[in-house]
Amino acid sequence: QVQLVESGGGLVQSGGSLRLSCATSETIFSIYTMAWYRQAPEKQRELVARITSGDSDSTNYADSVKGRFIISRDNAKNTLYLQMNSLKPDDTAVYYCNQGGRIENRRYLPSDSWGQGTQVTISS
Repeated sequence: QVQLVESGGGLVQSGGSLRLSCATSETIFSIYTMAWYRQAPEKQRELVARITSGDSDSTNYADSVKGRFIISRDNAKNTLYLQMNSLKPDDTAVYYCNQGGRIENRRYLPSDSWGQGTQVTISS
């Protein structure tokens, strides 16, 4: 079973930046569409951003993070990233990566492959 390990979370002040990483044990990482999700206390898990496989690396973002977050991948390192800038208290959540979901009608449907999550806390 593939293993996903998120890292890079922490406590930062509003307006600050963090870079999350998701390392996968999957050796053919490049063929998978990947995504970042987050879950705040007492809220449902929500899609933050996704990036497709292949040469196109097409990206898509939740409206709440557009212009502030950047999803990227390094296929040589089997690693997914999320650069988060201009952070707000509302960004506080546990962030998870998801590997190998599919896109239907422009909507990303996650797979069952999740990491353990990394906590991001933004102070006001």
